[in-house]
Amino acid sequence: MYLPVYSPELTLIERLWYFFKKNVLYNQYYENLDEFRKASITFFRNIEKRHDELFSLLGSGFEGHNYT
Repeated sequence: MYLPVYSPELTLIERLWYFFKKNVLYNQYYENLDEFRKASITFFRNIEKRHDELFSLLGSGFEGHNYT
């Protein structure tokens, strides 16, 4: 199956990192690295609470691409 050289929309980890940044980094100010670390750990420890959001983000989006 042919994949374009650069295709972040087809890479699941890129989608996860986007979701992480949207929820932890965007419009957030952390006084120091320790606060950012705590927010990051909290996000990943509680990721199962975001199942529906993640499923819609990671479980679809490939249908419209024809790379054959």
